[in-house]
Amino acid sequence: MSHALILTDGKPGHENQSKALAEGLGCSFTLLPCAYPTKGRKALSYLCDRVGARPDLAGILPAARAAAAARRPDVLIGAGSNTFYSLKLLRRALGAPCVAILTPGGYRLGGFDAILAPAFDNPPARPNVFPIPTNLTPARPDFYAAQTAAFYERHVPRTDRAVGVIVGGKNPVADVSPDWLRAQLEALFAATEGCERWVTTSRRTSPEAEAVVDAFPFDYKLLFSRERFNPIPAFVTECERLFVTADSTGMLSEAVAVGHAAVEVLDNLTVATGKFARFVDNLCAEGYAHRFDGALGEARRKVSLGPTLAALRAKLGL
Repeated sequence: MSHALILTDGKPGHENQSKALAEGLGCSFTLLPCAYPTKGRKALSYLCDRVGARPDLAGILPAARAAAAARRPDVLIGAGSNTFYSLKLLRRALGAPCVAILTPGGYRLGGFDAILAPAFDNPPARPNVFPIPTNLTPARPDFYAAQTAAFYERHVPRTDRAVGVIVGGKNPVADVSPDWLRAQLEALFAATEGCERWVTTSRRTSPEAEAVVDAFPFDYKLLFSRERFNPIPAFVTECERLFVTADSTGMLSEAVAVGHAAVEVLDNLTVATGKFARFVDNLCAEGYAHRFDGALGEARRKVSLGPTLAALRAKLGL
Protein backbone atom coordinates (compact mmCIF):
# COMPACT_ATOMS: atom_id res chain seq x y z
CA MET A 1 0.00 0.00 0.00
CA SER A 2 1.20 3.48 -0.85
CA HIS A 3 1.84 5.86 2.04
CA ALA A 4 1.04 9.56 2.46
CA LEU A 5 2.69 12.08 4.75
CA ILE A 6 -0.03 14.57 5.73
CA LEU A 7 0.97 18.03 6.88
CA THR A 8 -1.73 19.21 9.27
CA ASP A 9 -2.39 22.62 10.78
CA GLY A 10 -4.66 20.97 13.36
CA LYS A 11 -7.89 22.40 11.95
CA PRO A 12 -10.45 19.57 11.68
CA GLY A 13 -11.86 20.87 8.39
CA HIS A 14 -8.40 20.77 6.81
CA GLU A 15 -7.08 17.61 8.43
CA ASN A 16 -10.20 15.59 7.66
CA GLN A 17 -10.02 16.53 3.98
CA SER A 18 -6.39 15.43 3.86
CA LYS A 19 -7.26 12.11 5.47
CA ALA A 20 -10.16 11.65 3.05
CA LEU A 21 -7.83 12.23 0.10
CA ALA A 22 -5.24 9.77 1.40
CA GLU A 23 -7.96 7.15 1.84
CA GLY A 24 -9.41 7.94 -1.59
CA LEU A 25 -5.98 7.39 -3.14
CA GLY A 26 -5.65 4.07 -1.33
CA CYS A 27 -2.86 5.30 0.97
CA SER A 28 -2.07 4.73 4.59
CA PHE A 29 -0.90 7.95 6.21
CA THR A 30 1.17 9.63 8.90
CA LEU A 31 0.17 13.00 10.35
CA LEU A 32 2.86 15.64 10.77
CA PRO A 33 1.96 18.92 12.57
CA CYS A 34 2.81 21.97 10.52
CA ALA A 35 2.68 25.54 11.83
CA TYR A 36 4.74 28.71 11.66
CA PRO A 37 6.28 29.87 14.96
CA THR A 38 5.43 33.49 14.13
CA LYS A 39 3.17 35.38 11.73
CA GLY A 40 6.28 36.96 10.29
CA ARG A 41 7.60 33.57 9.22
CA LYS A 42 4.36 32.86 7.37
CA ALA A 43 4.46 36.26 5.66
CA LEU A 44 8.04 35.56 4.61
CA SER A 45 6.96 32.24 3.06
CA TYR A 46 5.05 34.08 0.32
CA LEU A 47 8.14 36.07 -0.65
CA CYS A 48 10.39 32.99 -0.55
CA ASP A 49 7.96 31.11 -2.75
CA ARG A 50 7.94 33.92 -5.29
CA VAL A 51 11.73 33.85 -5.66
CA GLY A 52 12.03 30.06 -5.41
CA ALA A 53 13.90 30.02 -2.07
CA ARG A 54 13.17 27.18 0.34
CA PRO A 55 14.39 27.93 3.88
CA ASP A 56 12.66 25.82 6.54
CA LEU A 57 10.45 28.59 7.89
CA ALA A 58 8.12 26.26 9.83
CA GLY A 59 10.97 24.16 11.28
CA ILE A 60 9.40 21.02 9.86
CA LEU A 61 12.39 19.34 8.19
CA PRO A 62 13.79 17.34 11.15
CA ALA A 63 10.41 15.78 11.98
CA ALA A 64 9.67 15.15 8.30
CA ARG A 65 12.99 13.39 7.76
CA ALA A 66 12.38 11.26 10.85
CA ALA A 67 8.92 10.32 9.57
CA ALA A 68 10.33 9.52 6.14
CA ALA A 69 13.03 7.32 7.69
CA ALA A 70 10.31 5.30 9.45
CA ARG A 71 8.11 5.07 6.37
CA ARG A 72 9.00 6.61 3.03
CA PRO A 73 6.09 8.70 1.74
CA ASP A 74 4.82 8.15 -1.79
CA VAL A 75 2.89 11.43 -1.69
CA LEU A 76 2.75 14.58 0.46
CA ILE A 77 -0.67 16.09 1.24
CA GLY A 78 -1.65 19.34 2.91
CA ALA A 79 -4.73 21.55 3.24
CA GLY A 80 -4.75 25.16 4.31
CA SER A 81 -2.33 28.06 3.99
CA ASN A 82 -0.06 26.92 6.83
CA THR A 83 0.91 23.81 4.86
CA PHE A 84 1.35 25.02 1.28
CA TYR A 85 4.90 26.39 1.47
CA SER A 86 6.11 23.40 3.50
CA LEU A 87 4.65 21.01 0.92
CA LYS A 88 6.97 22.49 -1.69
CA LEU A 89 9.91 22.43 0.72
CA LEU A 90 9.40 18.72 1.52
CA ARG A 91 8.76 17.87 -2.13
CA ARG A 92 12.32 18.99 -2.80
CA ALA A 93 13.81 17.50 0.39
CA LEU A 94 12.08 14.10 0.32
CA GLY A 95 11.62 13.60 -3.41
CA ALA A 96 7.91 12.82 -3.18
CA PRO A 97 5.11 14.48 -5.18
CA CYS A 98 2.84 16.88 -3.31
CA VAL A 99 -0.87 17.64 -3.42
CA ALA A 100 -2.45 20.84 -2.09
CA ILE A 101 -6.10 20.79 -1.05
CA LEU A 102 -7.92 24.15 -1.46
CA THR A 103 -6.66 26.94 -3.68
CA PRO A 104 -3.20 28.08 -2.49
CA GLY A 105 -3.85 31.81 -2.81
CA GLY A 106 -0.73 33.94 -2.64
CA TYR A 107 1.60 31.09 -3.65
CA ARG A 108 2.72 30.16 -7.15
CA LEU A 109 0.66 27.27 -8.51
CA GLY A 110 3.78 25.75 -10.02
CA GLY A 111 5.68 23.41 -7.73
CA PHE A 112 2.57 21.52 -6.67
CA ASP A 113 2.13 18.25 -8.54
CA ALA A 114 -1.62 18.58 -8.07
CA ILE A 115 -4.06 21.03 -6.54
CA LEU A 116 -7.55 19.90 -5.56
CA ALA A 117 -9.44 23.18 -5.73
CA PRO A 118 -13.15 23.68 -4.96
CA ALA A 119 -15.01 24.80 -8.06
CA PHE A 120 -16.62 27.62 -6.05
CA ASP A 121 -13.14 29.21 -5.72
CA ASN A 122 -13.12 29.68 -9.52
CA PRO A 123 -9.65 28.08 -9.83
CA PRO A 124 -7.59 28.80 -12.95
CA ALA A 125 -7.35 26.22 -15.70
CA ARG A 126 -3.91 24.65 -15.24
CA PRO A 127 -2.67 21.07 -15.93
CA ASN A 128 -2.04 20.53 -12.21
CA VAL A 129 -5.40 21.94 -11.02
CA PHE A 130 -8.23 19.48 -10.42
CA PRO A 131 -11.52 21.33 -9.73
CA ILE A 132 -13.93 19.48 -7.44
CA PRO A 133 -17.57 20.45 -6.74
CA THR A 134 -17.39 20.02 -2.94
CA ASN A 135 -14.97 19.62 -0.09
CA LEU A 136 -13.45 16.17 0.31
CA THR A 137 -15.32 13.89 2.72
CA PRO A 138 -14.63 10.46 4.23
CA ALA A 139 -15.82 7.64 1.99
CA ARG A 140 -15.01 4.49 3.99
CA PRO A 141 -18.09 2.31 4.50
CA ASP A 142 -16.62 0.89 7.72
CA PHE A 143 -16.37 4.39 9.22
CA TYR A 144 -20.03 5.13 8.55
CA ALA A 145 -21.13 1.69 9.73
CA ALA A 146 -19.30 2.07 13.05
CA GLN A 147 -20.55 5.60 13.67
CA THR A 148 -24.11 4.64 12.77
CA ALA A 149 -24.00 1.68 15.16
CA ALA A 150 -22.82 4.04 17.91
CA PHE A 151 -25.73 6.37 17.15
CA TYR A 152 -28.28 3.56 17.44
CA GLU A 153 -26.86 2.69 20.84
CA ARG A 154 -28.00 6.16 21.90
CA HIS A 155 -31.31 6.37 20.05
CA VAL A 156 -34.00 3.80 19.20
CA PRO A 157 -36.21 5.09 16.35
CA ARG A 158 -39.98 4.75 16.43
CA THR A 159 -40.20 4.66 12.60
CA ASP A 160 -37.86 3.95 9.70
CA ARG A 161 -38.54 7.39 8.20
CA ALA A 162 -36.20 10.05 9.54
CA VAL A 163 -35.12 13.53 8.55
CA GLY A 164 -31.93 15.11 9.85
CA VAL A 165 -31.25 18.76 10.62
CA ILE A 166 -27.67 20.07 10.84
CA VAL A 167 -27.40 23.58 12.29
CA GLY A 168 -24.20 25.58 11.92
CA GLY A 169 -23.53 29.10 13.07
CA LYS A 170 -22.49 32.62 12.25
CA ASN A 171 -19.56 33.35 9.95
CA PRO A 172 -18.57 36.43 7.91
CA VAL A 173 -21.22 35.71 5.23
CA ALA A 174 -23.96 33.92 7.19
CA ASP A 175 -25.98 34.16 10.36
CA VAL A 176 -28.22 31.85 12.40
CA SER A 177 -30.49 34.32 14.15
CA PRO A 178 -33.05 32.92 16.59
CA ASP A 179 -36.01 34.37 14.67
CA TRP A 180 -34.79 33.02 11.33
CA LEU A 181 -34.07 29.59 12.80
CA ARG A 182 -37.46 29.40 14.54
CA ALA A 183 -39.25 30.16 11.26
CA GLN A 184 -37.20 27.53 9.40
CA LEU A 185 -37.90 24.86 12.00
CA GLU A 186 -41.61 25.62 12.04
CA ALA A 187 -41.77 25.22 8.26
CA LEU A 188 -39.60 22.10 8.42
CA PHE A 189 -41.86 20.45 11.01
CA ALA A 190 -44.94 21.27 8.93
CA ALA A 191 -43.36 19.69 5.83
CA THR A 192 -42.19 16.46 7.50
CA GLU A 193 -45.26 15.10 9.26
CA GLY A 194 -44.96 11.37 9.98
CA CYS A 195 -41.16 11.38 10.09
CA GLU A 196 -38.76 11.22 12.97
CA ARG A 197 -36.81 14.46 13.26
CA TRP A 198 -33.17 14.40 14.33
CA VAL A 199 -31.05 17.49 14.94
CA THR A 200 -27.48 18.38 15.80
CA THR A 201 -25.85 21.74 16.38
CA SER A 202 -22.16 22.55 15.94
CA ARG A 203 -19.31 24.28 17.74
CA ARG A 204 -20.30 27.53 15.99
CA THR A 205 -23.97 27.45 17.02
CA SER A 206 -24.75 30.28 19.44
CA PRO A 207 -26.46 29.69 22.81
CA GLU A 208 -29.46 31.66 21.53
CA ALA A 209 -29.80 29.42 18.47
CA GLU A 210 -29.40 26.28 20.58
CA ALA A 211 -32.21 27.52 22.84
CA VAL A 212 -34.50 27.69 19.80
CA VAL A 213 -33.55 24.16 18.77
CA ASP A 214 -34.09 22.92 22.30
CA ALA A 215 -37.66 24.27 22.31
CA PHE A 216 -38.75 22.01 19.42
CA PRO A 217 -39.88 18.39 20.00
CA PHE A 218 -37.16 16.59 18.08
CA ASP A 219 -37.05 12.80 18.46
CA TYR A 220 -33.25 12.95 18.70
CA LYS A 221 -31.43 16.09 19.74
CA LEU A 222 -27.72 16.78 20.21
CA LEU A 223 -26.70 20.21 21.44
CA PHE A 224 -22.96 20.67 20.95
CA SER A 225 -22.64 22.82 24.06
CA ARG A 226 -23.88 19.92 26.21
CA GLU A 227 -22.58 16.77 24.56
CA ARG A 228 -19.62 15.71 22.43
CA PHE A 229 -20.78 13.04 19.99
CA ASN A 230 -20.88 13.14 16.19
CA PRO A 231 -24.23 11.86 14.87
CA ILE A 232 -23.72 13.21 11.35
CA PRO A 233 -22.49 9.90 9.81
CA ALA A 234 -25.78 8.33 10.95
CA PHE A 235 -27.75 11.31 9.66
CA VAL A 236 -26.27 11.12 6.15
CA THR A 237 -26.62 7.35 5.81
CA GLU A 238 -29.98 6.80 7.53
CA CYS A 239 -32.15 9.85 6.83
CA GLU A 240 -34.44 10.20 3.83
CA ARG A 241 -33.96 13.98 3.94
CA LEU A 242 -31.24 16.26 5.30
CA PHE A 243 -31.66 19.94 6.12
CA VAL A 244 -28.31 21.76 6.37
CA THR A 245 -27.59 25.44 7.01
CA ALA A 246 -25.71 27.07 4.14
CA ASP A 247 -22.85 28.35 6.32
CA SER A 248 -21.13 24.95 6.42
CA THR A 249 -19.49 23.87 3.17
CA GLY A 250 -18.10 20.82 4.98
CA MET A 251 -21.46 19.53 6.18
CA LEU A 252 -23.13 20.26 2.84
CA SER A 253 -20.30 18.46 1.07
CA GLU A 254 -20.84 15.35 3.17
CA ALA A 255 -24.61 15.51 2.70
CA VAL A 256 -24.34 15.54 -1.11
CA ALA A 257 -21.60 12.89 -1.26
CA VAL A 258 -22.81 10.11 1.04
CA GLY A 259 -26.07 8.20 1.52
CA HIS A 260 -29.34 8.57 -0.35
CA ALA A 261 -31.01 11.59 1.32
CA ALA A 262 -32.63 14.43 -0.55
CA VAL A 263 -30.72 17.52 0.57
CA GLU A 264 -32.46 20.75 1.59
CA VAL A 265 -30.36 23.89 2.10
CA LEU A 266 -31.48 26.19 4.90
CA ASP A 267 -30.19 29.36 3.27
CA ASN A 268 -28.86 31.62 6.01
CA LEU A 269 -26.35 33.46 3.81
CA THR A 270 -26.28 37.21 4.38
CA VAL A 271 -24.04 37.88 1.36
CA ALA A 272 -25.49 36.97 -2.03
CA THR A 273 -22.12 36.80 -3.80
CA GLY A 274 -18.83 35.05 -3.10
CA LYS A 275 -17.76 31.45 -2.73
CA PHE A 276 -20.44 30.33 -0.26
CA ALA A 277 -23.21 31.61 -2.54
CA ARG A 278 -21.53 30.07 -5.61
CA PHE A 279 -21.21 26.76 -3.74
CA VAL A 280 -24.93 26.60 -2.93
CA ASP A 281 -25.91 27.88 -6.39
CA ASN A 282 -23.82 25.17 -8.08
CA LEU A 283 -25.20 22.38 -5.87
CA CYS A 284 -28.77 23.43 -6.59
CA ALA A 285 -28.19 23.93 -10.32
CA GLU A 286 -26.67 20.45 -10.65
CA GLY A 287 -29.43 18.69 -8.69
CA TYR A 288 -27.38 17.88 -5.61
CA ALA A 289 -29.43 20.12 -3.31
CA HIS A 290 -32.60 22.21 -3.11
CA ARG A 291 -33.10 25.52 -1.31
CA PHE A 292 -35.80 24.90 1.27
CA ASP A 293 -38.71 27.30 0.73
CA GLY A 294 -41.37 25.52 2.74
CA ALA A 295 -41.85 22.94 0.00
CA LEU A 296 -39.67 19.84 -0.31
CA GLY A 297 -37.45 19.14 -3.29
CA GLU A 298 -36.15 15.83 -4.60
CA ALA A 299 -32.46 16.64 -5.00
CA ARG A 300 -30.93 13.21 -4.41
CA ARG A 301 -28.03 13.29 -6.85
CA LYS A 302 -24.70 12.43 -5.17
CA VAL A 303 -21.25 13.75 -5.99
CA SER A 304 -18.78 11.12 -7.18
CA LEU A 305 -15.08 11.96 -7.13
CA GLY A 306 -14.07 8.55 -8.50
CA PRO A 307 -12.93 9.82 -11.93
CA THR A 308 -10.99 12.71 -10.36
CA LEU A 309 -9.23 10.39 -7.90
CA ALA A 310 -8.38 7.95 -10.70
CA ALA A 311 -6.82 10.77 -12.76
CA LEU A 312 -4.93 11.97 -9.69
CA ARG A 313 -3.56 8.48 -8.93
CA ALA A 314 -2.32 8.24 -12.51
CA LYS A 315 -0.67 11.67 -12.36
CA LEU A 316 1.06 10.83 -9.06
CA GLY A 317 2.09 7.35 -10.17
CA LEU A 318 0.34 5.63 -7.27
